[in-house]
Amino acid sequence: MELLLYGEAYCAYAIILMALYWCTEALPLAVTALFPIILYPMMGIMDASEVSIEYLRDTNILFFGGLLMAIAVEHWNLHKRIALQVLLIVGVRPALLMLGFMLVTAFLSMWISNTASSAMMVPIAHAVLEELYSVPRGKDIEEGSENPTFELQESGSQKEETTLDNGQVHPVPPAPSEPRAKQNQEQVRFTQGLSLCVCYAASIGGIATLTGTAPNLVLQGQMNTLFPKNPNVVNFVSWFSFAFPTMVILLVLAWLWLQILFLGFNFRKNFGIGSQEGEKERAAYRVIQLEHRLLGPMTFAEKAITVLFLTLVILWFTREPGFFLGWGNLAFSNEHGESMVSDGTVAIFIGIVLFIVPSKIPGLTQDPREPGRLKAPPAILDWKTVHEKLPWNVVFLLGGGYALAKGSEQSGLSQWLGNKLTPLQNVPPPAIAFILCLLVATFTECTSNVATNTLFLPILASMAQAICVHPLYVMIPCTLATSLAFMLPVATPPNAIVFSFGGLKVTDMARAGFLLNIIGVLVITLAINSWSFPIFNLYTFPSWAHSNTTASCRVSPENITTPTP
Repeated sequence: MELLLYGEAYCAYAIILMALYWCTEALPLAVTALFPIILYPMMGIMDASEVSIEYLRDTNILFFGGLLMAIAVEHWNLHKRIALQVLLIVGVRPALLMLGFMLVTAFLSMWISNTASSAMMVPIAHAVLEELYSVPRGKDIEEGSENPTFELQESGSQKEETTLDNGQVHPVPPAPSEPRAKQNQEQVRFTQGLSLCVCYAASIGGIATLTGTAPNLVLQGQMNTLFPKNPNVVNFVSWFSFAFPTMVILLVLAWLWLQILFLGFNFRKNFGIGSQEGEKERAAYRVIQLEHRLLGPMTFAEKAITVLFLTLVILWFTREPGFFLGWGNLAFSNEHGESMVSDGTVAIFIGIVLFIVPSKIPGLTQDPREPGRLKAPPAILDWKTVHEKLPWNVVFLLGGGYALAKGSEQSGLSQWLGNKLTPLQNVPPPAIAFILCLLVATFTECTSNVATNTLFLPILASMAQAICVHPLYVMIPCTLATSLAFMLPVATPPNAIVFSFGGLKVTDMARAGFLLNIIGVLVITLAINSWSFPIFNLYTFPSWAHSNTTASCRVSPENITTPTP
């Protein structure tokens, strides 16, 4: 027993030390995530071989495979083609223009990183605004500057560069510096509102898919670490079924809030009802048309990536959907009828195909350097491109989180925390979820969303076991709340990118983001107390979550979580 107490204390010390380093960023976040490899074996918590395995779990493989597809989409400019096509459809009326940018950015953030989608959309937004008005940037408007960011989603260079023209890197153009004398307040506010639309939509869109943002994968990985007997309850299908409606509701409410805040209540004017299209609107529309025309027709590579992307999504959805037997259950099942193939397997399979499929239709072109020898076209992806663009740091950060969770379980710290949190059994579960959402949403404004989720989830899992509440009932809301980083430029890379363009004060972002944070917490509370119940079967405490301290949960009637009306 004495050894167990020492183990708990040592593990708590390791977690507190890593939390301090993550919050202060005294070392790079990924470097801090390597601490368990050193500390756990030296403290007698886990063998070095056991700790190391946590750094390359199936969830990390899923993250790596999903990023291979995202890199291919960015490298061949398919994301820009999608963005411009949608903007051509919605037009340039103020409210519809804001909606168009939000829809495009959110959709892209579902599949590629939030940082990359923002870095691409912000220059397009400012190009359109150039034609509508002069973009505000003057002495009386606080100019943006490069802001440090704590969210670790990909390398910092993507804050200043955007990938265009099939992999060529161009710096993000600075916001135009025309004097603001001719601008009225209405134009300034619309410019600010459109800029915030992009960064907020990037954060909101990432919650919709399991691979959309790193905290979602942290949840899946820690669920499999802390509850190894769970029947793969968090997978691509179940997460999308829950998170996509949540994302849509939050996106629409964010659009309405930003429209009211920056355009006012004159909805007829905002939607351009009853007004003639002016010359400036036509000029802005021509800018989008020109950008789209410069892309030219779809290349063979873009078509191939589109087909592979759709194949990847279909395979994810049909692997083990739950409500019918998927191809994973039918073709690759174990003795229990469960799929032996994971979402990571599918992602890696499509990722490997990207290295095989040529970027052009193979022909009979001869190699000019070796006459008589046919020249093969390059593949859609090559390792040099992947090496340059893949955020390897996030792989280590995710692994560090899984090692922390495993160490908490092995040392007995999770059980100790659970015992201390049993008084919360008297608090209604919806109140607990709401308070935790507010706490995490506040915490994530100044720390990495991945680090925040990594620190909170093991504690919440222990708490859920102690009070006999389904672990996902508290873990899912807090995972979503880490994406509600709307108030500060340093909270997340999309915010920093928009702020660095100028035209925004910190107070502008804080004012818009404060209410949006509240709206986000309310939407998450609604989601977890309604449609999440049938999707994740949150009605009762699951058998796979039982431990030595949860024996009473099997017979106690209080362990039934009732959704709020």
